[in-house]
Amino acid sequence: MKYLFLVLIYLTAFYAKGQQSLKTTIEKRFKTELEKENIRSGILHVYSESLGINMQFAESEEDSISINNTFYTASITKMFTSTAIGILKEQQLLNFEDRIAKYLPDSIINDLHVLDGQDYSKELTIAHLLQHTSGLPDYFTDATIDGSPNIINQLMMRPNKSWSAEEMIQFSKDKMTPHFIPGKGYHYTDTEYVLLGLIIEHVSDLSLAEFFHQYIFKPSGMKNSFVNLKSIAIDNTLPIIKFYAGKFELSSLKSLSADWGGGGLVSNTQDLIEFFKAFNHNDILKKETRLKMQNWINETRAMHYGFGIRQVALGELTNTDIKLELIGHNGSTSSFLWYCPQIDTYIAGTLNQLETSKSALILVYDVLKTIKNE
Repeated sequence: MKYLFLVLIYLTAFYAKGQQSLKTTIEKRFKTELEKENIRSGILHVYSESLGINMQFAESEEDSISINNTFYTASITKMFTSTAIGILKEQQLLNFEDRIAKYLPDSIINDLHVLDGQDYSKELTIAHLLQHTSGLPDYFTDATIDGSPNIINQLMMRPNKSWSAEEMIQFSKDKMTPHFIPGKGYHYTDTEYVLLGLIIEHVSDLSLAEFFHQYIFKPSGMKNSFVNLKSIAIDNTLPIIKFYAGKFELSSLKSLSADWGGGGLVSNTQDLIEFFKAFNHNDILKKETRLKMQNWINETRAMHYGFGIRQVALGELTNTDIKLELIGHNGSTSSFLWYCPQIDTYIAGTLNQLETSKSALILVYDVLKTIKNE
């Protein structure tokens, strides 16, 4: 008995030493990323219940921040908007295959998708919007037909502009052209997620922010999350960490109202991981619905897209033989929320800089590779 007790003490000490070594390695890699000239702050949270990992890092060269600070999640929001649609489906209030004209007024639908003189507006389905197969242009980043600034370029030009969903849809109609017939291609666009936000509001008779709060935030225990410029968190939160495009700080601009159903969520890593755990454990949606949302189509090399959720094959992406994949979403602010099923690990965070999304993905790869090889 004494021998077994000593062995247990030794194994516990050995395990603790290994965990500390792993944490030191990951922290060093994180700090190396933050030393890059254009990155002012970063947050990294790595969690695995089965591996006993809960590592949290937060640093900023400008302000004092902690792991509890909220940040602009950008396109991670698409996971929440698509989940909201899934909830409405399970409430039997809509179906993925429904045409969107069933839920939106003529003022939105008319001339929404006109390509080569043919009007496809009434052929668009909810599934097309969820999976970026509608062919609709992206009001944020696509080029305009007259060379005028798209909306992402107007954020700094009109910093006090408050955008409505209807204005963003009208902008895409007036200034842009669809890319292909619905269902005949893939084009990533926030326009679709503005339309989905409007559908959620119409069907539920709640604002998008209220729907998130009632059906996602509260059930998932997310107390620090809210829709930017539209709502507040359940609990008082620390300030949003600043994010930048080049040297320009964007986080305080009213014009960010242009980022809504596809990118307006503010959250922190703890909340995001709690949401994703609930999602994967079928606590928010039934397994059948969750798997339907993960019916992948090809997006680009090593990446596939479902309904508001992305899959990345890390081996193919990095030209290595590592057999790890990511499921989740990333955002233009270098935000990320991923789950790696092969090592049962969640990883969330941000680098708060528009130009460093690739760096953020490489950071995630390096961290997960380190855990796998430990």
